[in-house]
Amino acid sequence: MTSKKELIALQFPFFEDDYEANLHTLITSIKKASTGSILVAPELCLTNFSFDQLEKASIFGQQALNKLLPLSLEKTIVFTMTENINGQYFNNAKILHDGKLIYTQSKAKLFKLGDEDKYFTEGNIKNIKIVEINGLKYAILICFEVRFIELWERIKGADIILIPALWGKIRKEHFESITQSLAIINQAFVIASDSANENMASSSGIITPFGQTYRDDNSDYIAYKADLNEIKKMRRYLDIGIS
Repeated sequence: MTSKKELIALQFPFFEDDYEANLHTLITSIKKASTGSILVAPELCLTNFSFDQLEKASIFGQQALNKLLPLSLEKTIVFTMTENINGQYFNNAKILHDGKLIYTQSKAKLFKLGDEDKYFTEGNIKNIKIVEINGLKYAILICFEVRFIELWERIKGADIILIPALWGKIRKEHFESITQSLAIINQAFVIASDSANENMASSSGIITPFGQTYRDDNSDYIAYKADLNEIKKMRRYLDIGIS
């Protein structure tokens, strides 16, 4: 495993009335990414919430997944999609890597202020865990989940924390503070990807284990060439029991 990785946070607008355009934007960004890169897209970037057409969103998500899998050859792609499982709808995060679906995780903490709990089924907190790919430990927290300390405990020890989000503009400072804190407390890289829709925070970016932040609200593609050795260096420099 090379110690250098391009980490990419996407930040683009997407809408409920044009699924194909959303997918096209995502595919264009993936093709732009370099070999070996790790790319995170905003939460539900294929369909937005689409509460009034969840079945349509679910069907499109499966179709999109089939198109995205070949694009993950020599890349790691992370996004969330609406998924119908036995008649219940979940907001499911996916990790695609080397042409395969590596991992699925359902959003366990739904945002009640946005009525998510009225349409989606909560995932099981016990299924939030670290997944290892080629020697790197990954963990996912989906948007609102970053606020819960109990979930921070579940991902302790992750090298790279992946955060697909649809985070509102009025809580922009919260998103920036929390994602930076996640990196500092976990001594890990954080890739935070939020929507650029008008009412969303943007604030996407990369945060290093030391807490340095690289954000750009004016860009739809935020890339940072990371030296993964920084993780071990930080954990040795300030030993707080993370290995």
